[in-house]
This record gives sequence, structure tokens and C-alpha cells, in this order.
Amino acid sequence: MTLAQPIPSAPLAPLLEVAGLRVTIDTPRGTIRPVDGVDFTIAGGETFALLGESGCGKSITALALARLLPDAGRIEDGAVRLGGTDLLRLPESEMRRVRGGRIGMIFQEPSTSLNPVMTIGDQIAEALRSEVQGEAGETALSLLESVGIPDPARRLGDHPFQFSGGMKQRVMIAMALAGRPDLLIADEPTTALDVTIQAQVLDLLRDIQARRGMGMLLITHDLGVVARMAHKVGVMYAGEVVETGARDAFFELPLHPYSRKLFAALPSAAQRGSMLDAPVGTVPALDRSFPGCRFAERCPAAFDRCDDEVPAWHAVGSQAVRCHLYEGVEVPRPFERIASGKGGLKEAKIGGKAVLEVRDLSVHFPVRNGLLKRTVGHVRAVDGVSFTLTAGRTLALVGESGCGKTTVGKAILQLIEPTAGEVHLDGVNVVGQSGAALQRMRRTVQMIFQDPFASLNPRMRVGEIIEEGMASLGIEPDAGARRRAADALLERIGLTPAMRWRYPHEFSGGQRQRIAIARALAVAPRVILCDEPTSALDVSVQAQLLNLMRELQRECGLAYLFITHNLAVVDYLADDVAVMYLGRVVEQGPAERVLRTPAHPYTRALLEAVPAIDAGQRIPSGGGLPSSAVEMPSPLAPPAGCHFHPRCPQASDICRLTYPHETELGAGHVVRCHWPQRSG
Repeated sequence: MTLAQPIPSAPLAPLLEVAGLRVTIDTPRGTIRPVDGVDFTIAGGETFALLGESGCGKSITALALARLLPDAGRIEDGAVRLGGTDLLRLPESEMRRVRGGRIGMIFQEPSTSLNPVMTIGDQIAEALRSEVQGEAGETALSLLESVGIPDPARRLGDHPFQFSGGMKQRVMIAMALAGRPDLLIADEPTTALDVTIQAQVLDLLRDIQARRGMGMLLITHDLGVVARMAHKVGVMYAGEVVETGARDAFFELPLHPYSRKLFAALPSAAQRGSMLDAPVGTVPALDRSFPGCRFAERCPAAFDRCDDEVPAWHAVGSQAVRCHLYEGVEVPRPFERIASGKGGLKEAKIGGKAVLEVRDLSVHFPVRNGLLKRTVGHVRAVDGVSFTLTAGRTLALVGESGCGKTTVGKAILQLIEPTAGEVHLDGVNVVGQSGAALQRMRRTVQMIFQDPFASLNPRMRVGEIIEEGMASLGIEPDAGARRRAADALLERIGLTPAMRWRYPHEFSGGQRQRIAIARALAVAPRVILCDEPTSALDVSVQAQLLNLMRELQRECGLAYLFITHNLAVVDYLADDVAVMYLGRVVEQGPAERVLRTPAHPYTRALLEAVPAIDAGQRIPSGGGLPSSAVEMPSPLAPPAGCHFHPRCPQASDICRLTYPHETELGAGHVVRCHWPQRSG
């Protein structure tokens, strides 16, 4: 088992000291203070995780440490000492040598952080400003080798678009390590990565940290990542740190009501059939002063003093918490997850009416080359997928990025033309339909896309966006009736009718995803295809969205196809699971059987890669896949035999020669594997 670095038993000399840090940003609506008196320390070889929702000030804190604030931002007060040097007092000329030298940074989105017109080798060499050209090339090659890039000599000449998401993040790590930093700042380094790639990236960071003795500031909203990586934890809310402590103490007993709400909002199998205890509301705007506790308006334990008096810090064992509830308290009450109080949800009955049936669906994209653009091959993005969606039930389609999940959803809606196969809606094949027939199908089947900001028209108001589908599909010709229906939907998703006049950019990510749901519901569909709808959301916003989806399914009998790589959400929401690998479904069945007794080695690898937060299970065993096989093979040239055999620890000769037939395991559980692991 790969273990995290042990939490130091004795205090170490601090590498980084942050004291009283305050940041202000001037906006057209006034001055906001996203960081307001933040204090923490990080020792060499230690990881400090800064945890909290979007809008709490985590990323601004990181930018302030490296003095990379936007033009409208300024550091109003505080000190940032790195090895005893106050970075806030250095002239910019010296600070440039600190950035990329003593401080390395990994940003959240590598696709926007890497220059698309420069080769990877040139970008790494650019970070090696202090070395001569020949030595820089050798060092760049060594850095790519150190982060596990296969065939690094060849990949130095490639551009970012030729790398997968996980590989691009590894390149970002290599660039951050180029200056041999004392401190590494990692801002949401694995947010959009699959569980297997996430596990490999986190293990890589931990191994490099152990070899070099770096301090690390890890910014995240993922409790599983914190459990896997951190030595110490700081919980941030509305510009302030509200709780600090050692990792084990924090996970054994979170103290602050906000920390407890984050744990309570985590989806799990134990909460299936009940509502998640999501905190109400959102992080408050930071353009005003707070006379009392900033969490008071969302806190279930708030009392009068919380509104009028800023809480002081209180030490409780090895932890510290900023909360009135802990004044004079040495042993806090135990923490237990509770239901949200909204009542349980009845599970959908098995054997309901089949609404949508997908039979042997294939989508092959031609690859053309040469002057005449002749077809030289096909990318088999989807290669014979079959499943059924039933009223009132959720089928989760899971797998790594690039396995074809999103392409399946788009092909069902005919947004991509299928190469072969059938899609039966109420018994009628809709593949190849057009005109009025296709319009009827798209009224019945709607899609919620992964990125609501990209899928909502930025030039249309929210009310117009929701009403557009009703008008275009001829559902409600009367403008007044459409407006009343849109207002009712806004209230149903937790917004207000007055918000209909706002534009998408005026909403948070979670609110925009709610608007996308309202737009889908406006045409009264019976099937909703959900493409990673919670992948970039905080745990609290995710819980609010999952609660809403369960309520709507119960009330309207909706059938969901939930496309995701978040297995915790699958465990909570899904009735059935289909596991997809390289264009094909390799295992399918009831969620309880697939997730508790997985038969395919790929399914087991996905489950093993999920970071656990329970005591005794916090440090997984390295992702379940060999580190030498980080990426899936190309769908342009899939391996012969079983597509998974190059990454499979139990592959044999038959696996390399023939693709396995479907094996029935009982109770609707099927698998495509020559050596399935049977339950019992």
C-alpha cells in the first residue's frame, strides 16, 4: 500500500508563513475583500490543504502569495514569508526570480495554461531560463521522464492538443518543477480528471514532494483529495479561515458547522433514497462588512450572538476553530451525518416502462489524410453500445474521458449521426428521422451539458433561454403562458422569477446548471441525458443539484442517463450502471451488484482509484492500474482481443487474441471478460 507522508510528530521550522493577509479588488459595483485576515504556515515536506466552496477566496489567496493578482486587486495588509524573506516587500524584479524558481504553480485548467502554438519542449525550456540551450533540452527531457510521460524524447516536439487531459496536467507539473521550487502551489490540480488519472497525478505529486522535500499548498474542494494528500487542513469560508488542524483529527471530528455541512453533503450509498444535507444558500458576497459570523445566515446552529459578534479562535485538542459554539469547550459533540429533514424519497419500482432503448449503437469518425483527403482509418468512438432507460430510474454511464460516453448521448439526440445501430423511443426507431419526427423526439428527450456557461446563450436573458424551447417546439404559442411557465420553473429550481431578466454570467456555476435543468424541463421531457452535470461543482452545490434531480424524478417519473466519472454520485443516485471502455460497455447491471461485486478488472480499477475519507481507508493503493499504462489506447487503433488487456493485471493469451463474449452473472448483471470475478 502506498502511504502518505506521515504527519510530523514535532513542530518543524516553517517554510512559508502567512500572517494577516488581506486582499481587496475594485469592481464596478464597489470594493470586495476576498481574503480577509488569513493566517497559516507550511513546513518543508508538508502539504497544507485549503478547503472550501468556490467564492471563498482560496485561489485569490494563492495568487496573492505569488503576487499575481489582477490589475484591480491589491494586497492591503499582511506578511508572506518564504524561508524568512517577506515576499510582499520584494521589488518586482526580484519577485520574478521567485516565481518559477522558489515557488512553482500548477493551475486548475492545463488547457488554458499551456500555449497552444508552442511545443511542449519549448514551453518547458522557457521555464528553464537560467540554463543554456543544450542543458535546457536535457533538463526538459529529464522532467518529462520524472512525471511519467511515455516516450518523452518524441513528445517534446508535440503541441498541447496532442496530449490528453491527464498528460497535460503532468506537463504542467513538469513546468512547475523546472525551477526546483521550495514551495509548490497546486490550485485544483485534479478537478476535471477521471478517478484513475487523478489517482496517478496525486501519487506523482506526493512522490516528487517526498524526494525533494517541497512544501505544498493544495487548493481544493474535494474532501477525498484532502484525505489522500494533506498533512494539515485549513477550511476557508467567505474570505476567512474558520478551522485548522491535522488531517486525521479533522476527518475524525470536523468542528466548525460549515465543515460538518461539507461532510454531510457528500453523496454515498448509505444515503440512497434520502435527501442530502446540503447547506442552504450560497457563499455571501464579499462587498460588505460582517458584524458577526460570516456563516451565520446558513448555519443550523446559529443564535443571536452569531449575528452581532465576530467569533474568536478556540483551541480544541490539536485543532482550532473560529466559532462561538466552542467557547470553553474542550471535548466537542460527536459528528454524525443526518438526513436533511426534507423526508426520504421512495425508490423507483423495478420493471417500469422502458422509454428509450439503444441497440448496438456505433459512431465511427473517418480519419482522412493526404492531398485528396482519402479515408485512412476510423476512430471507433462508440462501437456497439446497448442499454435501456426506464421511467423513474437512473442509468449511470461511467468510464474515463475518451471512452465515448458523451458521444453516446449526442448520438441518441442525433446531434451526431450514428454510423450504425438503433435508438427506439416508445418502440419506434428514431435514427435517421428528420423534420417533425425529430422535433417530437427532442421534446421527449432533452440533454443537460457538462459546461452550463458554454451551453447557455450569453446574449439571452434567463427567461428567454427557458422559454426558447417551448416556442421553437410549438408547446405553448401564447407568450404570457410561456412567461408564467418559465417563472414557475425558476421557483421550482430554487431561483426567483425576478432573476429572469439576468444574463448567464450573473449567476454562479451551480445556478447556471439549475437554469440548464429548467430549460430542459420546460418542454416536459420524459428522458434527460445528463452529461457530467456535477463534475466542476463544489460538494455543497452538487448536493443541492442532486436533491433537485431526485425530487424531479420522483414527481415527474423522469428517466435519467447520467454520464459521469464520479462514482460517489453514481453510488448515491444510480439504479443501474453501465461501465464503458474504449467505445464498448464492458460491464452492466444493478448499481448494488456492479459497485459492490464488480466482475470486470476495469470496473475494479475505477473503484480502487476513488479517494476514500473513511478511517483506515484514506490512502488508496495507487489507483488500481499499473503506472506504466496511464492512458487508454487510441480508439483509432484499439488493441486486438480484449481492448483492456494492455492495462489488465490478469490478462492471458486468450485476452490478447479474442474479444470476450457477454457473460450473464444473474439479476441482470452482465460482463465482457474472459476471467470475470464472480460474487460469492
